Amino acid sequence: MMLKDTLLYLAQNPRLRDFVVQNKITRTASRRFVAGEVLEDAVRATRTLNERGIQVALDLLGENVALKEEAAEATKAYMNAIELIGKTQMDANVSIKLTALGLDISPDICEQNLLTILECGRQCNVFVCIDMEGSDYTEHTVAMTMRAYEQYKQVGTVIQSYLYRSHADVNKLVDQGVRIRLVKGAYKEPQSVAYQEKSDVDQNYVQLMKILLARGNFPAIASHDESIIDEACKFVRDHGISKTSFEFQMLYGIRRDLQEKLVKQGYNVRVYVPYGSHWYPYLMRRMAERPANLMFVVANSWR
Repeated sequence: MMLKDTLLYLAQNPRLRDFVVQNKITRTASRRFVAGEVLEDAVRATRTLNERGIQVALDLLGENVALKEEAAEATKAYMNAIELIGKTQMDANVSIKLTALGLDISPDICEQNLLTILECGRQCNVFVCIDMEGSDYTEHTVAMTMRAYEQYKQVGTVIQSYLYRSHADVNKLVDQGVRIRLVKGAYKEPQSVAYQEKSDVDQNYVQLMKILLARGNFPAIASHDESIIDEACKFVRDHGISKTSFEFQMLYGIRRDLQEKLVKQGYNVRVYVPYGSHWYPYLMRRMAERPANLMFVVANSWR
């Protein structure tokens, strides 16, 4: 827990960020977890994954913009990805962040940018997942997703099992028919809003997962935890739930062996492919989640 807290703190450290981003060795090591810095890099990764029978969620990295112009640029970049998916027929959808669309500037500006993206998604027949960020944004994210769903059925969002409120959010979203991607959570949160022990987070994850598998609209079970994945497989077998009614999701560069194993077993698997120049905070959160990721980066930085 101390290592995780330290890494999450360093994710916000501008001096370390500048060093890591500008260092050629660490930039190279980061490519295990980030496809590259431009959309073309993500497209190459997508095609490789599609050839292996794996679907993709494209994620342009970047968050917490402070200017309207930056939010407009992010909106256009998301639309470029959507239009490219529609044009090339890649097996992919997109994941977006509301703070990249201007949520810190104005919820109204953010929502208008979101609706612009969703209209593009509807025209190109591409699903759009609204990513979940820190707990300060959870209420806005859930509410904005539900309003958007009234106009655009190809939108969904993410729920984090470490938050106490997630059970209520899952039931509310499921009742409306919104697609949900279930994750454990990767931000540092206080005890007042989130479980602090891994066992509690895992227990809540499994409870929410079973609700989604039984009642959800094509939910995404996003985990690399084999015990949780085995529990999901057992649950669908025991309850006669089709393998085609949900998908497993994993992160780019993590547990490739498990991805391929699940595909061979007939499950839908989607890999979250991040790209963009703002990769440092994302990389730090991935290392905080799993010490093996940190060891990989350190080992490859000295080769």
